[in-house]
Amino acid sequence: MDLKLTLAASALGLAFSMAHAQQQGVSKNEIVIGTIQDLSGPIAGYGKQARNGMLLRVDEANEQGGIYERKLKLVVEDSAYDPKKAILAAQKLISQDRIFMLVGHIGTAQNNAVMPILFEHDIVNYLPLTASKDMYEPHHKLKYALFSSYYDQMRLAVPRLAKDKGIGKVCAIYQDDDFGAEVLKGAEDGLKSIGK
Repeated sequence: MDLKLTLAASALGLAFSMAHAQQQGVSKNEIVIGTIQDLSGPIAGYGKQARNGMLLRVDEANEQGGIYERKLKLVVEDSAYDPKKAILAAQKLISQDRIFMLVGHIGTAQNNAVMPILFEHDIVNYLPLTASKDMYEPHHKLKYALFSSYYDQMRLAVPRLAKDKGIGKVCAIYQDDDFGAEVLKGAEDGLKSIGK
C-alpha cells in the first residue's frame, strides 16, 4: 500500500471512529477540517503549495463521495509563520469554524503553540508539517505525526557526513527558534557520539 493510500485510510478510520462519538466538526453530511499555513510570511511559497495540495485532495475525496458519505470542508488560516498568529488562527478554527481536526499545520513553534489549545478541545493534530519530536513526544492520543524527528535526522546524518567527507571541524547555522534548537541539539549529540 503506498503512502497516499495509507494516509487516506488512517484518516478515514480516525474520522469514522470519532464521528460516531458526536465530535465537533462532524455532522450527518460534513466533516470540517482546518489547516494553518504560512501564506504571507517567510515560507509562504511552501505554505501556499501545501494549502493547494490539500484543497486538491479534499476536492478529489468529495468527488468520490466523501468519507462515509460526508463531504470534507477544509478551512484555511494564515499564520505568517508566527506562533502568536497561529494561536489566533487555531482559536478561530476551533470556536468559529468548529473543526474536527487540524491537518498539516506548518511549523514547529506554531504547532507547539497551538497543541495545548487543540487538546483542551479534543481536536486532533494530524500530520503536522514539521518533523519536531514534540509532534509525538510526549505521547498524546491526539498527536498523529509522520516524520522521524529533526533531532534524529541530524544525530544520524551529521556524524556520517563528517566521517564520509573527512571533515575535522563542523559549524552549524540554524534558525533561532524551536526548529533550529532541535536541529542544533541533534547535530551536537551526533558529533559527540564520534568524539567531535
